[in-house]
Amino acid sequence: MTPLQLSQETRWIAGVVLLTIVTIEFGGWFLSKIVRGQVSMTPFQQAFARAGHAHAGVLVTLGLVCLLFVDATGLSGVPVWIARLGVPAAAVLMSAGFFLSSLGQGTTRPNRLIALLWIGALCLAAGVLSLGIGLLTS
Repeated sequence: MTPLQLSQETRWIAGVVLLTIVTIEFGGWFLSKIVRGQVSMTPFQQAFARAGHAHAGVLVTLGLVCLLFVDATGLSGVPVWIARLGVPAAAVLMSAGFFLSSLGQGTTRPNRLIALLWIGALCLAAGVLSLGIGLLTS
């Protein structure tokens, strides 16, 4: 079996992304406090906390999987960086959009920071499109 060959850039990004899992674990612990009633939140805030945590976990996992494919493409320049960073950036931005837009005592609707969610969605689309096209055209 041939060992997997990753570029230095891909290995570095994967290492950083793996380290972020500790923050997701902390979020899970905090979420368990919310559902046990130890943290006072509105139903809206509880829903956004769950969504932020779920998006972080799923998108970090997807980002790591995508990184395995990036070096198998013929992409270079800006497109390769979009393919490498799109999904990990989406994990940060979308989760931040959920968490930050629901801050405040008694909040029942998102504030302007919900824009981070949509910026993250654009990063996600750009990342998977770049990677998918790169794989199909290699």
